[in-house]
Amino acid sequence: MQPVVHPFFHHDSNTWTYVVVEPQGKTAALVDPVLDFDPKAGRTSTASAEQVLAFVNEHALDVQWILETHAHADHLSAGHWLKEHLPHAKLAIGEGIRTVQKTFRPIFNLGEHFPVDGSQFDHLFAPDEVFRIGALEGRVIPVPGHTNDSNAFLIGDALFTGDSLFMPDGGTARCDFPGGDAATLYRSIHTLFELPDDTRVFVCHDYGPGGREFACETTIGEQKRSNIHVHDGTTLEQFVEMRETRDASLAMPTLILPAVQTNIRAGELPEPESNGVRYLKLPLNQF
Repeated sequence: MQPVVHPFFHHDSNTWTYVVVEPQGKTAALVDPVLDFDPKAGRTSTASAEQVLAFVNEHALDVQWILETHAHADHLSAGHWLKEHLPHAKLAIGEGIRTVQKTFRPIFNLGEHFPVDGSQFDHLFAPDEVFRIGALEGRVIPVPGHTNDSNAFLIGDALFTGDSLFMPDGGTARCDFPGGDAATLYRSIHTLFELPDDTRVFVCHDYGPGGREFACETTIGEQKRSNIHVHDGTTLEQFVEMRETRDASLAMPTLILPAVQTNIRAGELPEPESNGVRYLKLPLNQF
């Protein structure tokens, strides 16, 4: 079954958010929504999420799921804000979020009172768990390697890859964050390559290599033929060498510190302090 997929592009973080709708129906899911954040001013905004919500309301969609592919390091999640405006939606991520929370709780010194059981989310997906979006069947496919909590979502014939695969000319995501591993990502991608070649692939990010227009959709067949990092014939050893060499040259994402400490909270900002102001932490010399 083919879901109807509506993409929304967030230019500041080069992130694609998707509204996934059952065919001839009104039941829907959201994938990887973005909360706007100005790092210079420390100011958040819901402008991008409001565009998604306006689309949902305009088309009278019943959003049952807000799906996070992983705890993103390059943008803040709008999952918490959208959940407050979508009464039927469950905010969900893979159960690997527990490991990510345990990793980052001491880095941000969040204290023993900060839960590391994933309870900030409404639902934690188990590997290969099946879920429904109206008449659509979805399946969770673990794709660790970029992070150890990464999942892809196969909904009908549409695969939402998170950061495991970019467009073919963009290659693959980095593997040097805590819990990342290039060999693991290679194996995860080859699990995706076992899907039919005509499976539609929707990526989480695109940077328009070479100045081309931003794009979000390709296929498994095209990835296997022409992904610049992991096309057919690329060996594990070649991929690991390429990925580790490339990762060593990359700077940390601009928003990694505000993003991770927000996203392990399911997109909810820290509680206001005694002066009514919310604060994010900036751990020094940790990355």
